[in-house]
Amino acid sequence: MKKNIIIGQSGGPTAAINASLSGVIRKAMQSDEIGEIYGALNGIEGLLNRRIINLRNSIKNIDDCDRLAATPAMALGSCRYKMPSMPHEAYDKIADIFEEYNIGYFFYIGGNDSMDTVLQMSNYFKSKNADIKCIGIPKTIDNDLPVTDHTPGFGSAAKYIATSIAELALDSGVYDMFNVIVAEIMGRNAGWLAASSVLARDTGCGAPQLIYLPEVPFDTNKFIEKVKSFSNENKPLIIAVSEGIKNENGEYLSAAGASVDGFGHTALSGTGKYLSDLIKEKIGCKVRHIEFSVLQRAAGHIASDTDMKEAVLIGENAINAALNGKTGVMMIFKRIKMLEKASDTPYKIEIDTVPIEQCANKEKTVPLDWIIDGCDVSEEMVEYLRPLINGKVNTYEKDGLSSYIFLDKTV
Repeated sequence: MKKNIIIGQSGGPTAAINASLSGVIRKAMQSDEIGEIYGALNGIEGLLNRRIINLRNSIKNIDDCDRLAATPAMALGSCRYKMPSMPHEAYDKIADIFEEYNIGYFFYIGGNDSMDTVLQMSNYFKSKNADIKCIGIPKTIDNDLPVTDHTPGFGSAAKYIATSIAELALDSGVYDMFNVIVAEIMGRNAGWLAASSVLARDTGCGAPQLIYLPEVPFDTNKFIEKVKSFSNENKPLIIAVSEGIKNENGEYLSAAGASVDGFGHTALSGTGKYLSDLIKEKIGCKVRHIEFSVLQRAAGHIASDTDMKEAVLIGENAINAALNGKTGVMMIFKRIKMLEKASDTPYKIEIDTVPIEQCANKEKTVPLDWIIDGCDVSEEMVEYLRPLINGKVNTYEKDGLSSYIFLDKTV
């Protein structure tokens, strides 16, 4: 008897997470070993509440898969639910649901915290000797999942950020005067996204001139001196800053009064405003702050073709891994280096798996030797980033606007 699969999504939206979902569905539809394809609405929380849909009702063919891949955000919805420690009735409830739906394969697409869910689910089913394969599929614009070279969603977010920084530089450069823009970019403890702003320089705009990441302590006095050093130039100064920069005591600049989610993560915002107010007070020049906020997460109109194709591919390979008996693993990208010098290396990746324990609840930060003087990034960073933003995605359009696919969420 064929076993069925169930898929969930969790964490923050990206431009590519539905591409991974599409890859799982596409490969499952082609397999003679898989029966029904179910989706859990709003992740593990929705699963516990029996909010389960049959994805074959909405995705009927390859064209539907392609349209789903080109739809940003999270088609199944998300949650911020942390699985309780075992033993707990939640696991037995899920086991009963899986038995009812004849589930043999569980796929969860998400970031660090979502991989913890895969870890807990895998451990539970192993302890019960239940033949249910649990596979984690990475996604996060933060690029902070360990082991994998990069994560689906990051390349598209990086492309959006670099493009936006270049456009800000052009916009603010129309006047013959010194002015400052502080661009606040997502990244709590890992500065990959803010670092990707360096790619704007490839357009010739020269921005951002300063880049601040959370991996190194932020010195307010040195920051002001750096800004002052540009003040004699009658052109804009663009500063890219991670939302999670910290002072020498390890305190977030923007954490005062911030809320905390179920995983203990501080909800950060306000770094850009704090720094722009500081510049205005200490220097007195024209300054504004811009918070990219959620715009950088799911900008499907400017997604990276490399990112989207890889996201589909890693979803397809997750099915292969499960059918080959893998469980308690996360799918990863391995970057293949063919020549000695990175700059001479054609970009190529392989897809593999690693034990989920190596990824769950762990973070990958920017290497310190890729950060220059606390306010810039190295050429190694640039070489790492460039291939990830390549190519333009062909979007579906109707009446001049992007056209998306929406799942039938009738439970």
